[in-house]
Amino acid sequence: MDQVEFSGGDVAWILTACALVLMMTLPGLALFYGGMVRRQNVLSTLMQSLGAAMVVSLVWVIAGYSFAFSGDGALFGGFGKVFLNGLSLESEAAGLPEAVFILFQMTFAIITVAIIAGGAAERLSFKAWMVFAPIWLLVVYAPIAHWVWGEGFLYDAGVLDFAGGAVVHINAGVAGLVLALKLGPRRGWPKEGQPPHNLVLTVIGAGLLWVGWFGFNGGSALGANALAAHAALVTQIAAAAAALTWAILEWIIRGKPSVLGAASGAIAGLVGITPAAGFVEPYAAFLIGILTTLVTYWAVTSLKRIGKYDDSLDAFGLHGVGGLAGAILTGVFASSAIGGTPGAVEGNVMLVFTQTWGALAAAAWCGVATFAILWLMERVMKLRVEEEDEVTGLDVALHGESA
Repeated sequence: MDQVEFSGGDVAWILTACALVLMMTLPGLALFYGGMVRRQNVLSTLMQSLGAAMVVSLVWVIAGYSFAFSGDGALFGGFGKVFLNGLSLESEAAGLPEAVFILFQMTFAIITVAIIAGGAAERLSFKAWMVFAPIWLLVVYAPIAHWVWGEGFLYDAGVLDFAGGAVVHINAGVAGLVLALKLGPRRGWPKEGQPPHNLVLTVIGAGLLWVGWFGFNGGSALGANALAAHAALVTQIAAAAAALTWAILEWIIRGKPSVLGAASGAIAGLVGITPAAGFVEPYAAFLIGILTTLVTYWAVTSLKRIGKYDDSLDAFGLHGVGGLAGAILTGVFASSAIGGTPGAVEGNVMLVFTQTWGALAAAAWCGVATFAILWLMERVMKLRVEEEDEVTGLDVALHGESA
């Protein structure tokens, strides 16, 4: 049989996007999170991202990819691709060699799991984390990825999620919130100040995330084409608008724009544009960046205080709330000229409703299933480190090392 011909340009771009998205976790997210914790916990925080990369990569190959992208069920993929059964040089997925598609989707799964750890930084047992990550991938991430991208019921309902507003950000943010609530706050929080130990690391991490997002959103066009270029352009617009908006908010409210705030604003804008990148025009990217920042700023500075939950590194505030805002705003600003589907601005108000219930459906399953996983785990192991280890620092207590 003749070997299938694939576009060399498409393959080269998506392989590059794979590297960019993996870079978002290692070292991007690892440094972004690592700089915000206390010095005695920086290595353990980095290790959570590294651990996610290790275990998710393998479990994705074993069953995660199959559960997400094989079969045509409304709720669940299937077992047809377990251990990548049937993969060959001729295998095709989305117009690409299937190996490239598997790898690209694997990098998305890795960063989704890694984001969750931000909700429970400085108190989560590494043993518990390494047990939780593969179970959550199979029970929560893979089914929701199938719902949206594997032609499941949300796809059939017309929910738009170009690069993972629900699949990645709402999913990770809600799971981070459930984990934070289950573990309880850090020792001394909120009375004792727990300032970041090295904002230089955080800004470097934010920069790597920003650059990597071109692969995250641009790569989601699944080809080297005009849609990839458009997605990259609106990604840059939204990130810049959001970072500037956060800085201006702090300038007005606090009198000084903070480095951490500007970096957080950039991430908020990137999260907000993720579901919309292949569906909206450039002017909408400006507005999505600004509006997403307004709601995430409120979530990070006020909602967390009102709810009295210790979302340590704002996994829920930035990703959960930002992802929900982005999903809804996609319904508002979707352009038929870009993605083929009109939004509320073009008269299709029902798309806002579709986007909202789709996002809430993903959030609901994630919340319930994550709680169930943690509840069951708690029956057989401790989720939280001992108080003495929390005081000493997790680097030494869990890994026998110090930065």
